[in-house]
Amino acid sequence: MIEIVEADITTLDVDAIVNAANETLLGGGGVDGAIHRAAGPELLAACRALPELRRGVRCPTGEARITPGFRLPARFVIHTVGPVWRGGDHREAELLASCYRTSLRLANERSVASIAFPAISCGVYGYPIEAAVAIAVREAHVWLTDQAAPQRLVFCCFGATFAMAYRTALKSS
Repeated sequence: MIEIVEADITTLDVDAIVNAANETLLGGGGVDGAIHRAAGPELLAACRALPELRRGVRCPTGEARITPGFRLPARFVIHTVGPVWRGGDHREAELLASCYRTSLRLANERSVASIAFPAISCGVYGYPIEAAVAIAVREAHVWLTDQAAPQRLVFCCFGATFAMAYRTALKSS
């Protein structure tokens, strides 16, 4: 089941929320900063404990990592790093799709029944909303058709513009 809600992702009653993170996983602005503030300092400590693959990179673009949710209602935070939009000719679509697939794979491995996604890469990373939403909806449908868990997937929107884009994409899918 796919749902669209306009809400603060840190308040949702789901098993896991997805963090639109940067490669350091040490917090930032937007959704990333809000999740770190709401989860408390334990989240930062858990992220610091994840191994660096190279200096300053704990999670490369297109991949995901999982931590406990600490002070959040969600049991888990799945951190994924979306691509920065550079015109569409630099594997952005492939990398964004990978964000959804790797996040859902981690959720499945932890038997997560419900998961909430923000609009990955649509903030400061500049990904065009309609293009990003089309990828998100496509990957959600593929996953929910082929996998056992999660069965409840929420697209959490910060505002009516994003919610409308998801509703439109769902109607045409």
